[in-house]
Amino acid sequence: MSTLGQLVAGVAHEINNPLSFISGNISYAENYLEKIFAHLELYQQQFPNPGEKIEENAEEIDLDYLKKDLPKLISSMKEGTKRIRNISTSLRTFSRADTDSKVEFDLHEGIESTLLILKHRLKANEKRPAIEIIKEYGNLPPVNCYPGQLNQAFMNIIANAVDALDEFNQGRSYEEIKSQPNQIIIHTEINPEKTFALVRMKDNGQGIKEEVKARIFDHLFTTKTVEKGTGLGLSISRQIIVEKHQGKLECNSVVGEGTEFVIAIPL
Repeated sequence: MSTLGQLVAGVAHEINNPLSFISGNISYAENYLEKIFAHLELYQQQFPNPGEKIEENAEEIDLDYLKKDLPKLISSMKEGTKRIRNISTSLRTFSRADTDSKVEFDLHEGIESTLLILKHRLKANEKRPAIEIIKEYGNLPPVNCYPGQLNQAFMNIIANAVDALDEFNQGRSYEEIKSQPNQIIIHTEINPEKTFALVRMKDNGQGIKEEVKARIFDHLFTTKTVEKGTGLGLSISRQIIVEKHQGKLECNSVVGEGTEFVIAIPL
């Protein structure tokens, strides 16, 4: 996992070089186009009758449409480069190489990078609408932790919630799910004693039975089929949070109401 994290961080870093070149030059291209269009308009004012050949060419290339659409095209390219830059930053945040000692880290930044990594699983598909992510972020100070490992725990728990919702959706129609949309609520706060940063991740799936809840953190325990689960995700998450960070990981669930995981990281 550490080697993979370094690889991802390296690729994300390398993306930034050509991306900076493209995004930097888009601004120049936008400026040049404005000047060319202004110059063209000046020509049209000074020479309102340019001649048959020029008028035919203007009609052939649909000059009026080009003048309207090209700025929009440039604008969408700017948004695209901004999106790639955000993905690159999130990849580096998510796969951040851990040092020998803990470092200060913004938990919200870690959660956001994790959500971006899992975005493909949250999108709408032919079976269900998109899973809604409801963020209820409190005012958290930076925490001393191993960021890469903590992000891994966040990913395991959120991915588990997606699996639970997909399982809950079986036998329900698209319209049924749309009327009661799948949701994952992420709530952060400091506990009343101000000793822990709390991250609550709750889904509105079918919930977990008591006999299953008692074993969900056990190594290799899973209720999923072979191709969907290994029984390692929650076990590893517990190891990261409890053993590595001296924190707490609890599961609250009521059948028919969903499941909530509560992560507590010492301040």
